[in-house]
Amino acid sequence: MKRILWFTLIVAGLGATAAGAGPLRFRSVSRGQAPQQAAPVEHRTYCSGWTSLKPEVGKPEVGPLVWVLDGAGDLKGCSNSLVAANTLTDTPVELSVFPWSHGYRKLYKDQTDAEHAREQGRRLAEAILERKAREPGRRVVIVSHSAGSAVALAAGDVMPIDAVDRVILLAPSVSTGYDVRPTLWSSREGIDVFCSKKDWVALGFVVRVVGTADGYRASAAGRWGFQPRGSKALADAEAARFRQHFWTEDMAWTGHTGGHHGVNAPEFVRTYLHPLIAGK
Repeated sequence: MKRILWFTLIVAGLGATAAGAGPLRFRSVSRGQAPQQAAPVEHRTYCSGWTSLKPEVGKPEVGPLVWVLDGAGDLKGCSNSLVAANTLTDTPVELSVFPWSHGYRKLYKDQTDAEHAREQGRRLAEAILERKAREPGRRVVIVSHSAGSAVALAAGDVMPIDAVDRVILLAPSVSTGYDVRPTLWSSREGIDVFCSKKDWVALGFVVRVVGTADGYRASAAGRWGFQPRGSKALADAEAARFRQHFWTEDMAWTGHTGGHHGVNAPEFVRTYLHPLIAGK
């Protein structure tokens, strides 16, 4: 039975790579005498790298730092798409991919081990706060996909107020009833959630079989949106920090056609996520 569930997760692709995003190669960078204004500088992440131009001498790079949490199975769909989107923009961001998975292709275990997600969330919070202490004042954003959102939210549960600038959840496979209030307070600009009611395979059928990433037999927030009710209802100040964006036909031109991995299309990332990352 477990093998059948594992195969179902592979087919649904709770953590698959972005469509059309092939492997990206590192480029070597000359370490000779740098010109006064535009020396190449190499950026590295857990999964890939790219080269951009260094800012003018005397103006240190202080662009946003983006902590990335891929979906289940450590297949790097989200992180690869962010790397690809960086090549489409004139203002690339720094990516720090946080490895939280049980291991490559271990989709079932990642999706169903809620305690592991909470522990990895505590690790992520420690890493963010340690980096923040070394780089005070730098803009910090968390971007997570699918089961990685359970880790992002677990970090938000334990971080202090305004610890990061923004949290972006892409097709989160946690339950609609997850209490988002702690994360709303730990992120200065709040949370942006990208959902799609067309995500009926990964966040419909699969979640119904194996449960949500926070350990419930419930509907997934990435399909139906978070529904804070009762004791988890949002106060006005919290509601002002909370934004849910449902898929529409207007997004299809970017390559996001409503499925679970549409949020990983590089053009979608560049058009819809980069402005949020930059704080525009």
